[in-house]
Amino acid sequence: MNEAGRFEVYDENEGPGDHGSEEPNEKEDGESGSGDTSRGADGMSSGNGDDRLPTPEPRPDQPPRIPLPRASVEDTGQPLPDLRVPDLTEPAPRPAPLLLEHRVLKSLLGAWALAACSPEETAALEDHLGDCGACADEALRLREAVGLLHPAETLDLDPSLRTRVLAGCLERRPPRIPVPEWASPYDAETARLDALLQDFGDAEWHAPVRLRWFEKDEPASRRTTVAGVIAHLLTVDGLVAIALGLEDPMGDVTADRPTPSARTEAYWRASHYPPTRAVRAPWRAQTHDLVRTVSFTGGGTGKLSVPYGDFELPLHDAMLDRAFECWVHAEDIAEAVDYPYEPPSGRDLHSMVGLAARMLPTVLSARRRAGLAAPASGPHRHLVSAGEPGRSLRLEIEGSGGGEWLIPLDSPAAVGSAEHEVAHIALDGGEFCRLAAGHVSPTEAAGQVGDREAIRDVLFAAASLSRM
Repeated sequence: MNEAGRFEVYDENEGPGDHGSEEPNEKEDGESGSGDTSRGADGMSSGNGDDRLPTPEPRPDQPPRIPLPRASVEDTGQPLPDLRVPDLTEPAPRPAPLLLEHRVLKSLLGAWALAACSPEETAALEDHLGDCGACADEALRLREAVGLLHPAETLDLDPSLRTRVLAGCLERRPPRIPVPEWASPYDAETARLDALLQDFGDAEWHAPVRLRWFEKDEPASRRTTVAGVIAHLLTVDGLVAIALGLEDPMGDVTADRPTPSARTEAYWRASHYPPTRAVRAPWRAQTHDLVRTVSFTGGGTGKLSVPYGDFELPLHDAMLDRAFECWVHAEDIAEAVDYPYEPPSGRDLHSMVGLAARMLPTVLSARRRAGLAAPASGPHRHLVSAGEPGRSLRLEIEGSGGGEWLIPLDSPAAVGSAEHEVAHIALDGGEFCRLAAGHVSPTEAAGQVGDREAIRDVLFAAASLSRM
């Protein structure tokens, strides 16, 4: 420490009192120190005041601190390296095959079947299999066993598993009160959606969901939450419940019009708080009541009319419609929470596509009256009597729920005819259903051949089937 009371930084080769040009410290009694101060008994001292330690001499068994210059390879007498660029087109020389005993090769069969051998071991073993029949038979059995070891698969259940289990159970013990076939898709889709919801936490129930559909040939959307979607399904399913004489889930809440969108908006507005997980229980209870009621009636209520405000559907078609919307909104929910969701089983998907195909002629006629489709009169168009064949479009749906439908174009009462076919549309089943749900633009549909005007009218009619 100097006279200012501060620590000074110094080099490790300097003494504590050596700081360049500083004067030697004076003794406290006022006597100046002499310049030939002794270091001590080790004999290391300086008579000129230089306190630096002398540089130690290197020992002969240690390498020099500064490396010597390297010698050129030309001065060593060793051969110079080969500077030729290797020819990469020439195949690399194969290593010499391993020579292994029979018992060693036999012990490698399990590792070989699992593709866990080294290249050398694999080559030696495969050469051996060509000569040893016993090892070849054992290798074949092990390879077949490895094929039974399935890779890691998703934990999600196959959508058709529930149908197969129920079919197996019903074969062993037929139910006393069976569910009508036209109500089975609704029963299956509501069960699948409920299974998706059962592990949702608060964050998932309040995840944002955007409902999409087509309105007046333009895309429309509405923002809500997962709980809001279930509330929407609850209120629209209530139309079927009212037709069956069951309680209306809206209670005292009244809507301006008895349409699905008006009922949903009224229910959302009447809620003091946004819908939460509490909406799941009444929705699931209502689905059970609907299936139970149509089952107890023996399926005889299938022709009962269900009003939707702007149109009506027979009960068996209304249940298919509700199954279709349940699946579509389940996909919306799964997309919002980033979870995979499979389409319905092939049989149920075929029924849903069939419902849309049956509704297309009536929708085409309504759009024609509203000026949204080409008129029925023209050089290639003509009205026909009810039940007579008319100009038609072939709708081909591919996939497990596929099939073919001939759509009459000029009259809803006409019959589709292959002889009067003017256009052909081929779509995947899931793609067509998303088109009918308003999730795919009609202009994006592929697989079109024939009359472009007829194709456009049918595609936009399919999109107009969608609603909130």
